[in-house]
Amino acid sequence: MRLTPARVSEERSWVADRAETVVPLINDVRDDLGERFDTEVDAVTEAQYRGEVDTVFADGDLAVNVAAMVALLRELDVEGDYPGFVVDELLGRELAATIAGTQPLRTLGEATFHYVDVGHHGDESENAGVDDCEAALAAGFQERLPGWDWVDRDSPFAVE
Repeated sequence: MRLTPARVSEERSWVADRAETVVPLINDVRDDLGERFDTEVDAVTEAQYRGEVDTVFADGDLAVNVAAMVALLRELDVEGDYPGFVVDELLGRELAATIAGTQPLRTLGEATFHYVDVGHHGDESENAGVDDCEAALAAGFQERLPGWDWVDRDSPFAVE
């Protein structure tokens, strides 16, 4: 695979264009996790998602890595799918973590990827890695976007 600035731009467009699939995944996982943890979590709009996609891809070093993993997952298809299970999980987890950012959001992105991936299955006409890519996008971007109260407050553990 060859990555150029033009290819990174193409992958950015693909990620942004997945809003109608990814945003409902984000909102579903936020609703479910909010219920499980007895907290209200704000929903995400397609405009917020696309804005955050632009933010991620505006950072060239981050963009090239995200674009590479997206491209790999989009092309990944293993005959019979199951033998490729580990590699699409590995790539999906890493994509979610890379998008989510630094700790603790990075680890939460990885964990959330598996949570989303269990219930998200793609169209049979698409390569097997596409649904893992969508799950990773949902997990990573939901960590970056506002709506979780604990992220919006000052940590009581900060030392001054």
